[in-house]
Formats: sequence, structure tokens, C-alpha cells
Amino acid sequence: MGAIPAVDPTRPPSWLKRLATAFALTRAGTWFYSKVAARVDPALMRATRGRVNLGARLVPIVLLTVRGAKSGIERTVPLVYFTDGDDVIVIASSFGRPRYPAWYRNVTANPEVTLWADGRSGRYRAREVSGPDRDRLYAQARQLYRGYGIYEQRVAGVRHVPVLRLSPI
Repeated sequence: MGAIPAVDPTRPPSWLKRLATAFALTRAGTWFYSKVAARVDPALMRATRGRVNLGARLVPIVLLTVRGAKSGIERTVPLVYFTDGDDVIVIASSFGRPRYPAWYRNVTANPEVTLWADGRSGRYRAREVSGPDRDRLYAQARQLYRGYGIYEQRVAGVRHVPVLRLSPI
């Protein structure tokens, strides 16, 4: 097992997770998770060694730290994740918005990143997945969080939703 705790995306969600997902898919939920939780969770998770986040630990969250493509400044962003062997899988959905998330642009420019979850961290190298492997992993992502299917529909014809595989260095 890698440094980041394993997450099985095929595990059936609890009723509480289904309720939280329903909220996350509302306009208010999208605003809350994209504007509030994304800013508060990195500090909150580090202060509590990963025991607390604004998602109430209903979805697995990893903190990804990457150097900015233009600025060179390291930035940290909380992302939903799951694992495939020792690799960590993240989805660049940006809540189904038409623009790619900034962290995705930074990772494509600087693929060596640091991941942190539940008090454990490690260095990883990111690469975008394509073809049948991308399709398999995206299907698993939709099992973990049904919002990914909705996000893909929102951006259809505008952009693709990248799937990134982060492998331990």
C-alpha cells in the first residue's frame, strides 16, 4: 500500500453519503464546496490530522500540493480521490464548469506533486489517463460520487473531464 490510505470506489454509499451527495449537487451545495470548503479544508484537515473536513468525511479527500505553472508558488487544493493499487486517482471536473480547474493546469505543467491524507503524505507523479483505462476509472469515479456523471454532461461539447493517475515516486 502507498502512503495515501486506500479508497475503494465501488463500496456502496451510506444513506448519509447519499444525502450529502444530494446537497452537493444543488446550487447551494456547489457554491459551499467550491467556495468555502475548498478554502477551509486544507487548514482544517491538517490541524485535525485528517479527522475533520467540511464534507464531514463523507467523501475521501486528499490534499494535493502543486507548484503554480506561471507563479511557481506552491498551492494546495482538496480533492475527492480513490485508489487503484498504489496509485491515487483524481478527477479534474471543476464541478462541471466550462473551464479546467487551475490545479489541473498546474499539474500538467509540474507533474511532481505532494499528496496528504489522514496524516500521511508522499510524493507522486501525475499523468493524464486516456482510452479504456480512463473510461474504467471514470466509471469507478461515478460509483464513488454520482456528481461526476452530471459534471461530464455539463461540459459535453465544451471540454473533456480529465482523469489523473498519481503514482508514488
